Amino acid sequence: MNHDNLDPNRVGQQENFVKSLVAFTKDHKAAHWSGPFSDFVSSILAADTQGVARSSHQYMWDMIRWTGCEDQHGHFRCRLFEDELFGVDEAIERVVDYFKAAAAGSEVGRRLLLLLGPPSGGKSTLAILLKRGLEEYSYTDAGALYGIQGCPVHESPLHLVPHTLRPSFRTTYGVEVIGEICPYCRARLEDQYNGDFMQMPIERIFISEAGRIGIGTYAPHDPTTADLADLVGSVDLSKVAEYGDEGDPRAWSWSGAVYAASRGLLEMIEILKVKREFLYLLLTLTQEKNVKVSRFPLIFLDETILAHTNLAEFRKFLQESENEALLDRMVIIQVPYTLNYKEEARIYKKLISSAAPAFRDVHLDPHVLHAAAVFAILTRMHENDDKEAELTKKVRIHGDEEVEGVNRAEATRIRQKEKLPDEGLSGISPRFVINALSNAIIQSDVKSLTTMDVLLAIKDGIESDARIEAKKKRKWVDYLVLARKDFYNRWVKEDVHKALFVSFEQEAQDLLNKYLDEVEATLDNRQIKDPITNEERKPDERFLRAVEEKIQISDSGKQSFRQEVVRKAMGAYKRGEKFTLDSHAQLHEAVQQYLFEQRRDVLRLVSSNTRPDEEVKQKISVVEKRLVDEYGYDLHSAREALNYVTTLLAQE
Repeated sequence: MNHDNLDPNRVGQQENFVKSLVAFTKDHKAAHWSGPFSDFVSSILAADTQGVARSSHQYMWDMIRWTGCEDQHGHFRCRLFEDELFGVDEAIERVVDYFKAAAAGSEVGRRLLLLLGPPSGGKSTLAILLKRGLEEYSYTDAGALYGIQGCPVHESPLHLVPHTLRPSFRTTYGVEVIGEICPYCRARLEDQYNGDFMQMPIERIFISEAGRIGIGTYAPHDPTTADLADLVGSVDLSKVAEYGDEGDPRAWSWSGAVYAASRGLLEMIEILKVKREFLYLLLTLTQEKNVKVSRFPLIFLDETILAHTNLAEFRKFLQESENEALLDRMVIIQVPYTLNYKEEARIYKKLISSAAPAFRDVHLDPHVLHAAAVFAILTRMHENDDKEAELTKKVRIHGDEEVEGVNRAEATRIRQKEKLPDEGLSGISPRFVINALSNAIIQSDVKSLTTMDVLLAIKDGIESDARIEAKKKRKWVDYLVLARKDFYNRWVKEDVHKALFVSFEQEAQDLLNKYLDEVEATLDNRQIKDPITNEERKPDERFLRAVEEKIQISDSGKQSFRQEVVRKAMGAYKRGEKFTLDSHAQLHEAVQQYLFEQRRDVLRLVSSNTRPDEEVKQKISVVEKRLVDEYGYDLHSAREALNYVTTLLAQE
């Protein structure tokens, strides 16, 4: 390949990707094995009895642990989910606990696992990740799985052990054989091997959703016409003529989803839309590990059933009293929207990263995703929380921000204990925000979007959505205003504040020195000589308080604060160091804000009709460059941020 005209970075990325493909192929070149049951017993079973005898729940639990779990701040965090699911740690923990308990043999393993939550909340993603994890795990040595070769339900070879020999098998190998050989394999055993189960062929199997091995998925397209055969199969009329009997298992179509999922996972999408007979079959399968179809005895199937549904269907299901028995045989786990705006922003970032290049190449200012996320969280809060200050406080606490007057213990209690039952189960979905963001990108003339562009796009999306009632539209537009006023305004002012501050660094240091001189004179109860007039004067108490009030130092607390500053300054002096802005974080913030107030005139010149002089233009250019280089803006969004902050200052 001629690389002369290609971007060297792109070429390097391509070469690295090819290497990763080769490495992936090597890692997944798992040891295939096949042989008669006699060889299986002597080689495979003897080497890994516990692994061979695992149930589907035990296999799922081993897979979850294989992907890697770690305890972070008291939470059981699984790496299987951490790059795809954000802000639903509590739901993930409960799912993990379900598999842990089921693998240990508790009654939980005899319950259907139902994920309940709003659309686009992560239920399907969680199921997909479990399925992909199973596929990956089955290619590893630890995840080696064996089945009877040619079996339509890829059943465990241990089913071949006769019942009369199972007690001695348990004594010899320390495991219990559970399950019966399927009708298809029983017929094969008699017809092809004259009952000699030691000659029955065994093979290593690899879980594959596409190959219908170990993973089955069922989605009801039209519940009124749904056929139970989609789950359990039916007579294959084309084979009846060949075998002469509808009761011959070889004349049965083993294409049902429950057979595909045997030994692994069955995903039931929108499960509560199906007929009740479907539910009874599935719940019997989880409870008894078998299904009954016409013409055959009970068919043993060991699989985990993971179902999910939305709130509307679940509430409808609850209203029917005859469903109480069904509910009692389910483990229901809520998967709500996240209430942490930082985690919500990560969802948007993930969705954008998988979008078309035309969307990914548009620059977003550093607060676009967080501001949109704050709005989404506000729509998910309890509707009785109408006080703006309380809503803002709750959003900040759920976002792991430090809030004045709220200590860490109280914040934890608010996040964990005071979350109301319906919080996170309604409101704006991530998909709605991404749709608005996409519209803003399409309508943008420049390859750059500001937070205000996106908030306005969300407003248009709300107002043009016929599904949203008028009262809710008004409330959500109010939430947009709140997201801008209480969050974006604060963030953008801080950015401009810091960027502007650096361009006046020497002034800031001079201001710090002046503060220190005034404080020392105040504490020593002496006068100060004016550097210009050489006249003696009293310390400038008004100046000192103007600086201190920027960081909420009260009049009663000013003395101790000043003494602390002087102590730190003296300590630096004794160590031979200069007392700088970085020597005292609080004073740094105070001087920064004071200088910002004093230099508003420079910001106002940004949008002024008056042409600024070269010195001012240079300072503005420095501010813009710093916003671009260090705060994630591009030139367009940096200028827009400066204009926006200038407007805010004019209104204050």
